[in-house]
Amino acid sequence: MIKGKNAVETAVPGKWGYRCTGMSYINFPRMLLCTMNNGVDLTSNKRFTKGYGYFTEMESYEELLKAWDKTIREITRYSVIVENVIDKASERDVPDILCSALTDDCIARGKTIKEGGAVYDFISGLQVGIANMADCLAAIKKLVYEEKKITRQELWDAILDDFSSPENKKIQEMLIREAPKYGNDDDYVDQLIVEAYDSYIEEIEKYPNTRYNRGPIGGIRYAGTSSISANVGQGMSTMATPDGRNAFEPLAEGCSPAHNSDKNGPTAVFKSVSKLRTNKITGGVLLNQKMTPQMLSTEENRQKLELLIKTFFNRLHGYHVQYNIVSKETLIDAQKHPENHKDLIVRVAGYSAFFNVLSKKTQDDIIGRTEQSLM
Repeated sequence: MIKGKNAVETAVPGKWGYRCTGMSYINFPRMLLCTMNNGVDLTSNKRFTKGYGYFTEMESYEELLKAWDKTIREITRYSVIVENVIDKASERDVPDILCSALTDDCIARGKTIKEGGAVYDFISGLQVGIANMADCLAAIKKLVYEEKKITRQELWDAILDDFSSPENKKIQEMLIREAPKYGNDDDYVDQLIVEAYDSYIEEIEKYPNTRYNRGPIGGIRYAGTSSISANVGQGMSTMATPDGRNAFEPLAEGCSPAHNSDKNGPTAVFKSVSKLRTNKITGGVLLNQKMTPQMLSTEENRQKLELLIKTFFNRLHGYHVQYNIVSKETLIDAQKHPENHKDLIVRVAGYSAFFNVLSKKTQDDIIGRTEQSLM
């Protein structure tokens, strides 16, 4: 793949132009909080969008969803403006001659990849916190609007308090334990994220990139969950969320379930992920899974994993999955004694890296991933 920062986008080596991965990240859970706060970001206290109401005044889940639809479409348009500015500046100042010379059909067309010289040219923005968004919506819909175990004001106050008071800790426990969680093949929660994600997918398809009609095939944009390791950094700028996550903690990476919320095994994870519109999210539907070496120590289990992966792609039309085959104990020891694990390589997102060069928060994020079983 030419110029891609991730290894999960659909690409044609030697023909793909400029980049698959876009230069804008949209933090879904942070934008949900913004939606709930009439367009004002909780972290910075700055207005991000026009504002479509306060959560505490929304009498139905449908009202919240309508506000989300307007908010995410508005912020999507802003992200396109940002990307277009970057693209035009790059075209003017960074022609990337070497890459263009190695990409069909720049030489014949007499254009660099940034001028539309490539055969194919597509951009995907990056959407972060897919699983958190799903779990947030499920918690709000079930516990606030349907079962009425938590009032709108109680939930909002608990979020602002970061679940620190005894009363709000009880609300946090309820959000974590009593609401359905993405990654368990539960249509209740899985369909909520599909519906919410559709607003972004429908909006981003409206805006061609700056090379549209200048030579390449495509020149359009699409969705992508390849958040690289931005889930950690994005989490550090996100307040507490309605799924019970504390402020500034990492968000779930890629389209993977939030850590240890997937209780029903790898098959259920695959089935949840396959419900996403993978044919539209061609910037990468990045799924990380982790197993211990002991789990794959027998031929029987290795065959189980092979059949599981084949089924994911052949029957469920899965897009991508990658594995870390390493125990939690090994990772913790590598964190404490890096000198003894200099050759330990882990799969972070769409790329691999030496474990010891990663930030501690990224290391902790990898350590915290669910260890799946084949039993």
